[in-house]
Amino acid sequence: MVTARITVNGKEAPIAPAAPHTTVLDFLRERGLTGTKEGCAEGECGACSVLVARPGVNKPTDWVPVNACLVPVAALDGQEVVTSEGLATVEAPGTPPVLHPVQEEMAVRGGSQCGYCTPGFVCSMAAEYYRPDRCAHPDRGDDAAEGAGPAEGADGIAGTDAEHGPNGFDLHALSGNLCRCTGYRPIRDAAFAVGAPTDEDPLARRREQDPPAPVATEYRQDDSAFLRRSTLAETLRLLRERPDAVVVAGSTDWGVEVNIRSRRAACVVAVDRLPELRELRVESDHVEIGAALTLTEIERRLDGTVPLLAQLFPQFASRLIRNGATLGGNLGTGSPIGDSPPVLLALEASLVLADADGEREVPLADYFTGYRQSVRRPGELIRAVRLPLPLSPVTAFHKIAKRRFDDISSVAVAFALDVEGGTVRKARIGLGGVAATPVRALATEAALEGRPWTGETAEAAAEVLRGEGTPMSDHRASADYRSAMLGQSLLKLYAQTTEAVPS
Repeated sequence: MVTARITVNGKEAPIAPAAPHTTVLDFLRERGLTGTKEGCAEGECGACSVLVARPGVNKPTDWVPVNACLVPVAALDGQEVVTSEGLATVEAPGTPPVLHPVQEEMAVRGGSQCGYCTPGFVCSMAAEYYRPDRCAHPDRGDDAAEGAGPAEGADGIAGTDAEHGPNGFDLHALSGNLCRCTGYRPIRDAAFAVGAPTDEDPLARRREQDPPAPVATEYRQDDSAFLRRSTLAETLRLLRERPDAVVVAGSTDWGVEVNIRSRRAACVVAVDRLPELRELRVESDHVEIGAALTLTEIERRLDGTVPLLAQLFPQFASRLIRNGATLGGNLGTGSPIGDSPPVLLALEASLVLADADGEREVPLADYFTGYRQSVRRPGELIRAVRLPLPLSPVTAFHKIAKRRFDDISSVAVAFALDVEGGTVRKARIGLGGVAATPVRALATEAALEGRPWTGETAEAAAEVLRGEGTPMSDHRASADYRSAMLGQSLLKLYAQTTEAVPS
């Protein structure tokens, strides 16, 4: 059995004697790399973020920030990690480290006060610094670097608004990082001031080389194990032998269970690097998305070709979470408030389920059977999500939550409509947060189809939509509020799309 190892800041180290459930955060801190902090242990604050070398979209390798508090260190067997300490460079033995450009800008622009969150911000900022397709927009002027407000310096150029700097820096890269004392203005100033990596930058040069190849992992300690097989067939045979195993990809859900609820599993099986689950194909009649592709990878590889998914991604948690989360994981948990199911229901998605005996395709509308329950059998996993083509031209995703980004939805509504000659020919509406499972709004779809796309139709259908599902009252919203938001979302769709609908 090959010893499980991880490369941290250029130095290889064995994962043992860490327990299989040990997070990357705890592993690093136990090795003295205490820049990585625990703030929330849920993937909410970003104080723990580190960089991982992953397969790139525009380069062989991307530096991807993830929440170290959620990922088991065994999941990074054979992979490379860079922490905030590893960003600085030592030019000669005995000399103090030279700050990384991101660290330098954070320091000189007052982006750190107590410093607790700073290393996480620095790692997330460094990932954006190294994003290969980040490019300067000099036409924006100096307003952004000087901290202009949303209305200042806006010139209408794509990617150069209040959330994008003249250096091409996308502030959404920091959406998973929280600061409670410095304030975000100097942090934004630092982000908008960083330049481009130099040719001598070792982390920039690393992007030109292939990322570490996936390795089979057999990490055991006492009565628990973390296992990764090389192929899907081997994994499915393992799941047949161990139907009790917990299947993980990005661990954005299981990591919370481990940290907050002290859950432990006798066997964890990782599927995140299986090549059969990481394909994305666009065929003549459908799009097939591998269940283990991260949301960030899907977003960048589709590049807006599925508009409803493009609307979903910025509202799904934070960039740090999207760098690990997968559609397979979001659907596999069966949560009634997951953000992707309403969108995929509206897109009439189906799931390819695989086990050791073969595959079957199940419409997503038939997949959920009860609260966190589905038709998926023991030993079966989601291999891919299929979206039929052509896509409906009128789409929208409305997420009602207490925060604009990085929040759990109170209600989520996804629309996909075909409107021809002023008449609704087809309507598909997916709902989340209003029943024990994600559901289709079948009565509302029937109230729309075959009718003119007018304000009168929208008002009548909105009244039907208010009665869909079985919403409940909890700490996020009351049942009455949820019902009201359902109806309002359809009126909003009509108001937003009427002028754009082809006649």
